Amino acid sequence: MPDDPSSSSLPAGPLKGPRVRTIPPGEDRERLTCPDCGYIAYQNPLIVVGSVATWEDRILLCRRAIEPRKGYWTLPAGFMEERESTMEGAAREAWEEARAKIAIDSLLAVYDIPRISQVQMIFRARLLSPDVSAGPESQEVGLFRWEEIPWDDLAFPTVQWALREHRSRLGRQDFAPAVNPTPDVLAQWERML
Repeated sequence: MPDDPSSSSLPAGPLKGPRVRTIPPGEDRERLTCPDCGYIAYQNPLIVVGSVATWEDRILLCRRAIEPRKGYWTLPAGFMEERESTMEGAAREAWEEARAKIAIDSLLAVYDIPRISQVQMIFRARLLSPDVSAGPESQEVGLFRWEEIPWDDLAFPTVQWALREHRSRLGRQDFAPAVNPTPDVLAQWERML
């Protein structure tokens, strides 16, 4: 028999925990704080890790099976988990989304996306095998040559940025990671399509 709907699993009495927005001493912005004990609930940007993973001249892309941008193509990427390195996270995401085993070569790009509080770290990687298949967050996966990439169906601007940065660094090992492209670089890329 179901529990009595009039009963509640919430404790009786006033709310406890972080519930007041205020600027704590020594801080310069509002934080959610607990007025009872002084605990500060920091909300910091999330780190997304992923890879431009290749097999010969083809690049691994995944068609998203989840929102946001369900049905659009992306790189295998996602949020880091606790107690993992950025490279471990990128390798895990490649496995989860495309059942791909990869070897990470180097950090390709670091993108700041403040409007959604994300930092995206994209690595350059090699597939250890061309045998890939859709994981639970992908409708399908594919290995695309440059001219086959579905540019109009890419899920996010950072996917296009990372693909272009990857191509511009082919054959090079001596490069600093890319950052958000400037408006003039974006305009140049648009003319290249």
